[in-house]
Amino acid sequence: MRGAQLDFLFFGSRCLRWLLALSIAYPLLAAHALAQASPRAEALLTRHSALQSQLAASVLGRPLLIESEELPEGLRGEVFAEVEQPFAQVAQALAQPSHWCEMLLLHVNNRRCKLIKGEGGAPALELAVVRRYDLSVESAFILPLAVRVDRGAPDYLVVELSSESGPMGTSSHQVRLEAVALPGTDKSFLHFSYSYQHTALARMATQAYLATFGRHKVGFTVLGQSAQDGPDYIRGLRGLVERNAVRYFLTVEAYLDAMRASPAQQAERRLENWYAGSERYPRQLHEIDRATYLAIKRADRSAAPVRP
Repeated sequence: MRGAQLDFLFFGSRCLRWLLALSIAYPLLAAHALAQASPRAEALLTRHSALQSQLAASVLGRPLLIESEELPEGLRGEVFAEVEQPFAQVAQALAQPSHWCEMLLLHVNNRRCKLIKGEGGAPALELAVVRRYDLSVESAFILPLAVRVDRGAPDYLVVELSSESGPMGTSSHQVRLEAVALPGTDKSFLHFSYSYQHTALARMATQAYLATFGRHKVGFTVLGQSAQDGPDYIRGLRGLVERNAVRYFLTVEAYLDAMRASPAQQAERRLENWYAGSERYPRQLHEIDRATYLAIKRADRSAAPVRP
């Protein structure tokens, strides 16, 4: 019996030493990962560290945070998320401009996308957008988007889509995505932002719509809790930009997740992924039933397939 007690004590002391060593080593390893990162990757990893507790406790049921801001002349929505794909795979997928056409077309209001040559021969996109999903593609406005991909560092990616002009009194549209590898995991951390400017008249018209026909629409930021009605979500302009930012982020996530399927199945899997992702948040994002969404997107794909 005494021998067993000694064995237990010996084993326990070894466990304590191992746990002590691990508690010392883990911060050092994390610091080493930051030290080895490029400056921009380090900045994004520092942002992730600052948000880690909020990501872990997100009310959205996953490591996902949404922020929004009313700018002096516009709006910005931001999404921070951990995704279950290694950085090399994320970077390979998102660095190709033609892939962004495939992603953007998942959004319910985007009906056509074409890869073109922009200023100086740089890659650009022409995106056809309808005001409502039930309008014909002939009513769409064309949003030209310059594409800038920066892979100057092996551990960091940034992609920017930008347009100086926009519909209905808007301008300076920008979609920006940053990605970095999370050290010691097969995950990546994404920072996605969507912003635009609007004229005073466009702002007033949007506010009037949101106060009347769109008064039931909400965003994701929780302002408070009601015992009867549950969360009190933000509304108005910030609610609007939060919904759009999440819809566009979901196009990226749906594309990445579909890469696990065979090439022949990926187009259909992307549609299923985007719809399922949006239906996780029906209070904010539900607009269309699954059958109608799939029918519209399949018809669009047959009429104008994306070509690299």
